[in-house]
Amino acid sequence: MTEPTEPTGSAGPTGSTGPTGSTGPTVTAVPVEEPEPVPSLPVRPPVPPMLAKPVKAMPKQDGTLFYEPKWDGFRCIIFRDGDEVYLGSRKERPFTRYFPELVEAARAELPDRCVVDGEIVLPMGSQLDFDALQQRIHPATSRVTMLSERTPAQFVAFDLLALDDESLMEAPFSERRTRLEGLFPAKGGSIRLTPVTTSEEQAHEWFETFEGAGLDGIIVKPGDQPYIPDKRTMFKVKHERTADVVICGYREHKSGPIVGSLLLGLYAADGRLHHVGVAASFPMARRAELVEELRPYIADLSEHPWGHWAEQAAANAGQPAAGPATGGQRVPGAVSRWNAKKDLFFIPLRPELVIEVAYDQMEGDRFRHTAQWRRWRPDRTPDSCTYEQLERPVSYNLDDILAR
Repeated sequence: MTEPTEPTGSAGPTGSTGPTGSTGPTVTAVPVEEPEPVPSLPVRPPVPPMLAKPVKAMPKQDGTLFYEPKWDGFRCIIFRDGDEVYLGSRKERPFTRYFPELVEAARAELPDRCVVDGEIVLPMGSQLDFDALQQRIHPATSRVTMLSERTPAQFVAFDLLALDDESLMEAPFSERRTRLEGLFPAKGGSIRLTPVTTSEEQAHEWFETFEGAGLDGIIVKPGDQPYIPDKRTMFKVKHERTADVVICGYREHKSGPIVGSLLLGLYAADGRLHHVGVAASFPMARRAELVEELRPYIADLSEHPWGHWAEQAAANAGQPAAGPATGGQRVPGAVSRWNAKKDLFFIPLRPELVIEVAYDQMEGDRFRHTAQWRRWRPDRTPDSCTYEQLERPVSYNLDDILAR
């Protein structure tokens, strides 16, 4: 389970890190959703899911804790009332129309009346593919149907909020988990059960190995707690690594001419400078200071490594972040599928400054989430900032993780 990256999530499911655009076919608008049937259940949508607070170290077992893998997909609560199925998202915007295969799976594999919390994921081979999952959110019904057949998603269940006419929201997690396990007598299907352990040692092993299947860390749940919507009563432990990257430009903050996000680059083996993500978490005062610190490095766009792309994108909005239009070079993305009106203009900088950033994981050749500034690295040269420095987890088979 992840801090979900959804249409309205913090990082934005856009095909490159942070507010940098989409790697898939871009669109100019997301249609207004028609009202969906609301199932008549003891727990009814919308329900904002219970959340997890980040911690640096694995919480020690105190006799009450349950440890689960942290899935990297779209957080979703399934409401089923007979043939009526509603897929709720973290931001309470329904996923129902985007995942018709999961609607059918819920009818076939879940009890007639239930509310199940979990994560929508998209397996590709032995690993999760978040980029492919992002492409599933599309306004065209024909494309939604086509993608549901070509890249079907799965739902990983990890909590049970209601069954038949009984709400389980006030029940402790230990009871909810036991009841949830009773819904999964056999392995297989499109709706799966996440594994769980009470062993801290086992949790550490999962933390080190499951990342190789595309998972995102460990979630720790107090077994004696009720389900509290929209509250951070659980804990999440994520990987943190560091990398030295080149500052290649910045975007202005929505409030005015101060730094909103830094555009980060790494050199590939062929010598091209690729956009690898953004760093965007700064106090307001620091954002203003950065403008002055970066001012001497402002470059002419025509001389910037990404200038050829930016000029083309200005003439033809909607270019992908990497593909034929960019010669395969990853550049800052163009129109965002989540906010077509977002201004993605950037101020180019000479690629001379190096900083150290912290990141949790890679998604292909980019940082999966927004990187965190750590410090200037005046001792590093830009050409030393290559992909070779990045730690890659050992591959792990996804199917070996899922319990049932």
